Amino acid sequence: MATYLITGANRGIGYEYCRQLQQRGDTAIAVCRQPSDELKALEVQIEPGIDITDDASVTSLAQRLQGTPLDVLINNAGIAERVTLDNLDFDSIRQQFEVNAIGPLRITKALLPNLSEGAKVALMTSRMGSIADNTSGGSYGYRMSKVALSMAGKSLAHDLKPKNIAVAILHPGLVQTRMTGFTNSGITPAEAVKGLLARIDALTLESSGTFWHSNGEVLPW
Repeated sequence: MATYLITGANRGIGYEYCRQLQQRGDTAIAVCRQPSDELKALEVQIEPGIDITDDASVTSLAQRLQGTPLDVLINNAGIAERVTLDNLDFDSIRQQFEVNAIGPLRITKALLPNLSEGAKVALMTSRMGSIADNTSGGSYGYRMSKVALSMAGKSLAHDLKPKNIAVAILHPGLVQTRMTGFTNSGITPAEAVKGLLARIDALTLESSGTFWHSNGEVLPW
């Protein structure tokens, strides 16, 4: 049985991570700002009131978890706001960087003492952060912040290798969540997380720093 910490765990993919991990007998620590009723119903360990963009909040989380070994850290929390060339909202772009790129790095740094040798770190990025795959433009804040997150993941893969900690850079696919407006063309959170956990389970130091689709496809940068 392994211990996983998941940020953004109150709904969507984060909640589904907690549900599937509990179902298979692992321990899930659910980090969020405000727990949902469905998350409370899982009866997993919940660490509420955590804002990953705030240093004091993340320090508080690290203090709460002092001495708690973590096998896997899943940086799942993120936001998506529509920013087009005709409507360049720079405050929105900055906020998406804070949540999507800087926040996961802040959490990872703060919880490094909890990650023992052989632990794993997963970053939930997006195919929309692939430069080679960008065929439609737009979505400035989201695309830019996810590129930055993927670059952070690649650097972490190098920097954490001496500690025997591997890093997965993951795209869940187009998923039916609130973030995507529960699109009918997407896959369910259950299907996405099943694939994501398979990628994390298979992660090794040799494959650390790879950018994967949840279905196992290696994505272009």
